[in-house]
Amino acid sequence: MKLAAFSVLVPDYDAAIAFFCQGLGFTLTEDIPQGRKRWVTVSPPEQSLRLVLARADTPAQYAAIGQQGGGRVWLFLQSDDFARDAAKILAAGGVFEENPRHEPYGTVAVWRDPFGNRWDLIQPNHQPPS
Repeated sequence: MKLAAFSVLVPDYDAAIAFFCQGLGFTLTEDIPQGRKRWVTVSPPEQSLRLVLARADTPAQYAAIGQQGGGRVWLFLQSDDFARDAAKILAAGGVFEENPRHEPYGTVAVWRDPFGNRWDLIQPNHQPPS
């Protein structure tokens, strides 16, 4: 078995596609109409792991947008050029909560996407094996 995908609640499919694809450079891997819903997945460049962009439909789902991690950082985006990718995140509408800090494992900063999800942008000191 392998982890193939996970879902992120969003308020609107097209806004999420714009942020991840036009903003961050992810690839739109699927956009399949299903009546009032769509099956939408995006992937980071050269990766098979997909984010399922799940549009909220109920009040409880809307309340959970940006809170899927319970207020904690729960998404981790690895970079090989922190400054380049931080600029890309800012230009796409992400907001950094802090300045970059240097930890024993690398350079890291917490940021929020336009939907409120908390992420770490991390440039590891040593790139892990693929």
